[in-house]
Order: sequence, then C-alpha cells, then structure tokens
Amino acid sequence: MPALDGLRILDMTQYEAGTSCTQALAWMGADVVKVEAPGTGDPGRGVWTEGKADAEYFTVWNNNKRSIAMDLRNPAGRELLLQMVPNYDVFIENYGPGVIERLDLGYDVMRAIKPNIIYARIKGFGMDGPWADYKCYDMVGQAAAGAFSITGEPDGPPMRPGPTTGDAGTGVQMALAISAAYIQKLRTGKGQLIELSMQEAMTYYLRTATASTHWGERPTERTGNGDNPAMSLYPCQGDGPNDYVFVMAVTPKMWADLAGAIGRAELAEDPRFARQADRVANAPALREEITAWTSARDKYQAMRELAEAGVPASAVLDTKDLYENPHLQARGFIHTVEHEAHGPIRLLGWPARMSESSVPIKAAPRLGRHSAEVLSEDLQLSQQAIEQLLADGVITQAEPV
Repeated sequence: MPALDGLRILDMTQYEAGTSCTQALAWMGADVVKVEAPGTGDPGRGVWTEGKADAEYFTVWNNNKRSIAMDLRNPAGRELLLQMVPNYDVFIENYGPGVIERLDLGYDVMRAIKPNIIYARIKGFGMDGPWADYKCYDMVGQAAAGAFSITGEPDGPPMRPGPTTGDAGTGVQMALAISAAYIQKLRTGKGQLIELSMQEAMTYYLRTATASTHWGERPTERTGNGDNPAMSLYPCQGDGPNDYVFVMAVTPKMWADLAGAIGRAELAEDPRFARQADRVANAPALREEITAWTSARDKYQAMRELAEAGVPASAVLDTKDLYENPHLQARGFIHTVEHEAHGPIRLLGWPARMSESSVPIKAAPRLGRHSAEVLSEDLQLSQQAIEQLLADGVITQAEPV
C-alpha cells in the first residue's frame, strides 16, 4: 500500500513552499485536498500563462491532489471549511503574514474543533522576531540565509542561485516534520503546531558553507566554479550555452585518474600539480591541459570517459536535457500523464524509491475539480445542497473538459 495511505491533509498553500510539501506527501500516498479561492485559485495557476489554462508552473507542483474552490471570506465558506476539519489529520498553510489571522482560522480555532490536529505553518521569517511581518518569496529567503553571498565569481557581486531551494527546500523539510508529527500522533494521540521559517530552513543547505566560517567569525568567500582546476568546469565541443563538463577529482587517486584519463598520466607526478595546493597555485597551466582534452569531445563523451576512469564528473545538463536523458528514462523517472486541459504532459518523478510503497503520478487538478466530490465524502452533503452552494457562490466546480 502507499506509505502514507490514510493520512488526510487540508492544504491551504500557494505558489511553491507549501505546495512542494503537500505534493511530496501526496506522492507518498497522503490524500491532499487543496483549498483554493474561486476564480483565481492558487496564484501559481497564473504564473507565465499568457492567458492559457493552468500554468506549467502549477502543474509541476500540484500532482496527486484534489482541488476544492471555496470562498473563505464568505462566512458560509469559512463555516464549511471548519465543518471539514474533523475529517483531516493535518492542516497546512503558507499565506503571507496575518492572512490566516484575518480569516480567523488559527491553530486555536482548529484545535477547538479537532484537538489532535497537526497544524503546519510556513512563513518567510517565522511567527516571531523583528522580521516576522516581512513578506518573503524564495529568493528573499535565500538572500536572508546566505545563499547569495556564496554564489558568484570571487571578484564579482553576490549572485542569485538557480534552484528554488528557498521554497522547495523548505517544503521538503516541512513534509519531514509533518511525517514525524504524524508518527508521534499515532503513538501519543496528540497533535501539535509546526512552524517553519524559510530563512532558517535555507540555512540547512548552507551548513557546508558555514563550516568555513570559524564558528561564525568570518564570511565564506565566493569561489565561482572553483579555484582548484581538478574540481572545476570545462568547455566541450558544441556552441550551446551548456556545452560543459564539471570535474570533481577530490582525492589524490582521483587526481591521478584524471591525469590518466586525459592522456597525461605524468602530470600526477609533476611537482607543479602533485598536491592540491600546488594545483591551485599553478591553476592556469593545469586548466590549459584539461581544457585541451575536454574541448575535443562533446560533454557526454567527456563525462563518459572520465567517469569510466573513476573520476566523478557530469555533463552540464540543461532543463530540456533532463526530459531526454537516457539514464533518467531508463530508471523510469520521466512520466507521461494526461492533464484535462493540456493533454499528455511529461513530468519528472519523485526521487525516493520505496520497495513497499508505490503511488502512480496523477496530473494536477483544475480549479475546483473535486469540490462536489470532497463535500459529498466529508460532510455527506446532498446533490441539492451542493447545487445551492454553487448557486450562492460559496464554492465553484470545474467541469470535465
């Protein structure tokens, strides 16, 4: 059975920090019901759409969920949500500061209805402290956690990192915390409040960088693509912006293997390159040797020859390459699913492989696609009652395409 079969989550998340959390839990079998505002829904539905249906951004972060569109600013909509609460183990939200308080849907309100509720909150800077009321998005959280400061060339300014770990990295940490709280609840019967700051969550991914601060007494310096030529980026054949291979020969043996792989085994004994400090001191000369070799091969050939020689290395894959990568395809990581509005779409899978748990990937739901279904299941509402809620604008329902 799916690992989290039976776990039910009431999901009031938007964009990415919260949605990545609930998607991770859904991919492990939790029943996730996403509560969205009628008309617009999760603002992520409209990112880069240019008027088209449900953004690709939304569809990659909301698989395996059900959507109910409910007007929580309408007292009838709020009351409907509170009637649903006893049917769920977890409530999670990542709205901006003060939004949940204005809706009067805080932990105390829900705990009064379901004493053992697990109530999870993701905030940019947490619920207290002098920055608690500041708004935050992924890159704001990354800047506040130090990620910009270690990204870029040594003589250049701080640089925005590429991956959205401020959001998705926080979301996965919250998924872990919710799973732990659920295990604790099964043992003790008690729920709890979980709060996670994006700034604090991001610092977890900088622990290696902070290991060079002498316990916080000095900042970590930027190193660009690396000052050690045995652990750096090299150009390959082709005129594309990502025709590069990254080499990471960490140990003395890997350095010797690298020298042998490029046909210059004697370099391993050359006094200019014998030790790591020597290779850094004589970097231009060594870079020239390695570049001459990589430039004569495409990035995949360079990767293959280096890897087969025992040298950790990878072609620089771009985001299009991922969908066409034969290794990922062979492992079944690329999935084709049917989306009601977009038709067949390709999605990257969930990395964790569990021998006793398997959950097929389903396409992200259209706004309100499951409004009637969920209300019928949770509250045993009749079709007539649901039709009245639709007529009153308390809920909306997407019809099948």
